[in-house]
Amino acid sequence: MTALPASVRTLDRSTAGGLLALVGLAIVYLIALRTDAAWPVFWISGVAFGAICQRSRFCFVAGFRDLFLMRQGRMLRGIIAGLAVATAGFAMIMATVVPNPGSGVLPSDAHILPLGIATVLGGLLFGFGMVLSGGCVSGSLYRMGEGYIGSWVAIGGVLLGLYAMARTWNWWWDNQISSDRISWLPTDLNYTGAIVITFLLLGAAFVAVSWWERRALRGLPTFTIPISSAAPEASEDGNTLGSLARKVFRTEWTPLIGGIALAAVNILIFIRYRPLGVVGELSRWSTDFAANIGAGVGELKGISDIPGCVPRFVEGTWFSDAFMLNAGIIAGAFTAALLAREFRLRVPRGPRRYVQSLAGGVVMGYGAGLGLGCTLGAFFSAIPSLALNGWVYAIALVVGAYAGTAFIRRFP
Repeated sequence: MTALPASVRTLDRSTAGGLLALVGLAIVYLIALRTDAAWPVFWISGVAFGAICQRSRFCFVAGFRDLFLMRQGRMLRGIIAGLAVATAGFAMIMATVVPNPGSGVLPSDAHILPLGIATVLGGLLFGFGMVLSGGCVSGSLYRMGEGYIGSWVAIGGVLLGLYAMARTWNWWWDNQISSDRISWLPTDLNYTGAIVITFLLLGAAFVAVSWWERRALRGLPTFTIPISSAAPEASEDGNTLGSLARKVFRTEWTPLIGGIALAAVNILIFIRYRPLGVVGELSRWSTDFAANIGAGVGELKGISDIPGCVPRFVEGTWFSDAFMLNAGIIAGAFTAALLAREFRLRVPRGPRRYVQSLAGGVVMGYGAGLGLGCTLGAFFSAIPSLALNGWVYAIALVVGAYAGTAFIRRFP
């Protein structure tokens, strides 16, 4: 009997499922292409986002939590690198749309949000909730595609938190948010000054993270790794298509690559539409579902005048470009996990984990609604928008994540 080629012999069930999933992604793309011009763009962006996060294990929670819990800054440095790349790209896009930032005109789709107490409190709640639940909103979405049941529970909690926020939104609008100021750095500093300040702050953050990490390593014993004299194993030809596919789909990417790749996706989608953000669509899901069961929240004051992660209501259909983005994140992570042979259902070991995921999701959801975004929209898309609210939200995230880390240390 003639032996099968190695490429055929190694086509396991997971890889075959991944190839079928790729076909499914293409079919959805073709359907979207015939439905709405924006849908295929958001679908591809979501798929790319989910796949990038899955392969690089890119996680905003890990960036903040690991810095405090294990004094590791590898993930946070990747986030900072992504912010730097996105800042350069966003600045070029916004300078094209608004050549004279001193005119008082703002780039309408950038994540330049009201800045006030709601920003701070939203960031604090979100930072605490994301550590408690084990994932931020976008992180929970891509982990849903990997088979994490706890992430599905966390997103359920996020929907509950967003609904609770919607019930109280008008109070926050009347008493706080409507009077909050909009602070866009180029208005006072021009583009050059705003970019320089942003890069200096990102550089300072990068240095601070590295210092914090080195400080933790002082005094630890050093180890010498013996070098084997054995001959290295024979490797496959790195120029073959199969070898390249394995490097892309099965070798774990670094957080640095993940952060830069996500920044590239953010820049590309902003060129034609708007920066990345997932909370607004989830908020729409929660309010639409509540309305269908007779528990609608009514009109949300001022929501249509705010950019960023706010609900975008679509008459006549439950589907939208934002739906394609969120669904694409789950589908992209699912496909990447199959191709990497990493997909499996991961069921929490005890009831406490379900409670923790749900409670963290509720806190995170309320904070995301109050702060008008999550780590993706109000942080990763806001700082590159050269908006002061992004930096304030970031500081609040750090404090909230620190509090969440202290909490799980005390009550593991």
